[in-house]
Amino acid sequence: MGLLGVPKQVAVERGLAEFRAGRPVILASTQESVVAFPVDGMTDASLAAFRQLCSPTRPYLLVTSRRARLLGIDCDGPSGLAIGDLHSAAAIFSIAADSRRTRQVEVATAGPNAEAAIALAKLALRLPALLVAPATDAAHANDPPLVTVAAEAVSLFRQAAIESLAIVSEANIPLNGGFLARFVVFRDGLGGTPVAVIVGKPDLAQPVAVRLHSACLTGDVFGSRRCDCGDQLRLALAQLEQHGGGIILYLEQEGRGLGLANKIRTYQLQDAGLDTVDANTVLGFDDDERDYGLAVRMLQVLGCTRVRLLTNNPAKLEGLSRAGMDVFGRVPLQGPINSDNRRYLAAKAKRAGHKLDHILGALSEPGDD
Repeated sequence: MGLLGVPKQVAVERGLAEFRAGRPVILASTQESVVAFPVDGMTDASLAAFRQLCSPTRPYLLVTSRRARLLGIDCDGPSGLAIGDLHSAAAIFSIAADSRRTRQVEVATAGPNAEAAIALAKLALRLPALLVAPATDAAHANDPPLVTVAAEAVSLFRQAAIESLAIVSEANIPLNGGFLARFVVFRDGLGGTPVAVIVGKPDLAQPVAVRLHSACLTGDVFGSRRCDCGDQLRLALAQLEQHGGGIILYLEQEGRGLGLANKIRTYQLQDAGLDTVDANTVLGFDDDERDYGLAVRMLQVLGCTRVRLLTNNPAKLEGLSRAGMDVFGRVPLQGPINSDNRRYLAAKAKRAGHKLDHILGALSEPGDD
């Protein structure tokens, strides 16, 4: 493996850095070699430069099956959309992410590397929409050279990143409420720094009370009223302190795995009338993009093999179980309802299967909209 690591995994890491910087990469397989360019962050100038790089071939727009079906295209996987001579970055972005159909679209054949291109965009926390074209001699000869990523390596990368997880620092931190918590910081191959917050001294020989908490800047830090994230975090801390301790895993999964920028885009769509599930679909994402393999690995490193989850989301129990953790039940966390989070919580209860009986009860009360 050597100093730099496994070559194909290193290439994926470099490809992610290129996507985050708004630059194209070459995705190669035995079947095809294509250049993929994220729509997220694209400008008219960069679009023109990409067209020139791909000339004389016209690139097509690659979107997920969820986005394609919203546009009226029947498909089971990523779909290509012809963009012809469209030279407006904003117009292309609207095809990829607008809640309204602003123009007719024609299907273009998406090649065998399409799944890898979409997966790489999601790993980079970019909108899952890319311009794609065959990799020409000009693309291979570009200066500076384009990063080449093996398509088959992309699907293996997340697990490799999980396996690379290691503790890098830890310290005791006094919290409001008069108790100490130990913050254990991990680092993974994606460059992330998930944190385990250990409250008290949990007995690792018994099922440990655990909260998997997806980071929410708006709710956890700024007290947003449109979600219940901050309320659940504070409720979990209080419950763990009162009942002998446990662990909160603070995971970098903003917006159910979409990333902060895409979460704020879903808020714009919700302001226009969509619920949280449909907003994800408009942007081409699944209802929930989170992977709980990382959480299981963190718990294993800490010596925790059996858990009781503090959650209203049964999918978290299923996700942990599939990833190899013994789950011994669920403890609900019922936060307050307000006029700003009611619609969001109702969608989670009715459409995402969250156990929020107090929400459904409130909605059935006379006089409620």
